[in-house]
Amino acid sequence: MSRSDAMTNVLWLQGASCGGCTMSILESGASGWFDELRQFGVNLLWHPSVSEETGEEAVDILQSVLEGRVRLDLLLLEGSVARGPNDTGRFNMLAGTNRSIYRWMLDLAPHAGYVIAVGSCAAYGGVPAAGSNPTDAVGLQFEGTDSGGALGAAFRSRLGLPVINVAGCAPHPGWMMETILALTARDIAASDLDGYGRPKFVANHLAHHGCSRNEFYEFKASAETMSERGCLMEHLGCKATQAVGDCNQRSWNGGGSCTKGGYACIACTSPGFEGAQNFLATAKLAGIPVGLPTDMPKAWFVALAALSKSATPRRVRLNATADHVVVPPGRATTKTKP
Repeated sequence: MSRSDAMTNVLWLQGASCGGCTMSILESGASGWFDELRQFGVNLLWHPSVSEETGEEAVDILQSVLEGRVRLDLLLLEGSVARGPNDTGRFNMLAGTNRSIYRWMLDLAPHAGYVIAVGSCAAYGGVPAAGSNPTDAVGLQFEGTDSGGALGAAFRSRLGLPVINVAGCAPHPGWMMETILALTARDIAASDLDGYGRPKFVANHLAHHGCSRNEFYEFKASAETMSERGCLMEHLGCKATQAVGDCNQRSWNGGGSCTKGGYACIACTSPGFEGAQNFLATAKLAGIPVGLPTDMPKAWFVALAALSKSATPRRVRLNATADHVVVPPGRATTKTKP
């Protein structure tokens, strides 16, 4: 049995991409992504940014999959699919092949046990699809919130699943690697994906969960400018209460997240996030944020916000608009009976 037969064969291609998803996954594992792949029996057939094979060697790997000489277990695409001009895909060619990424994906996808869209560009079109979109960029199976995309709504991989969308800009390395490993074990079914094709182990959480600013959110004690410690939702564009992801429950690179670093959540796991007019300003109507928590009626939120603000402790109110702790927590004053 050859090495590729005994292991899970993974092919990673890049479309219209900044390469950020690759940069993210390189941080996966205590000793790095490549060692983690080896530990779990995953054979990276080829990756355009990190593999040694180039030119004819790389083309032969792709051809061996098309001709059935090598089994393809997982096909991953990073970056959106540029279908233009005129459905040729020639805005995004794979060098040395005279064939576009669009055509390569159409040819390779039916051979794959599973197909994974890595990042929101591959999933929904992302940043390359923003605005007038002259390249006709789309995701693999979605165009924004609409199903379809490059492969079509009816596409199913060789083992019967639609495209698995590991959304994010960029996704957490754990989301990507855990999806790869779950599919290696055939431990993801269609019922384990949400309505936008995202694995539920990510999509069943909100970025808001575990945010270090949650005390400020509870009292609606808001930061007014960047660098302040308060909640970023009311004024500074934070969408963490609407964005799926466990970003604040599993830190990035051992300790970070967008909100922990003082930057608003931009809901980068959601289709259409790139269409925001201003990522750092909260859109409002009659002074009320347009984007509210996904499962809370507007009237309830307004009533709760008014009550919360009236009960805000002085410590929380003053710290919210400072860039450091101005008032530390006081000592407990409640006495227990002897």
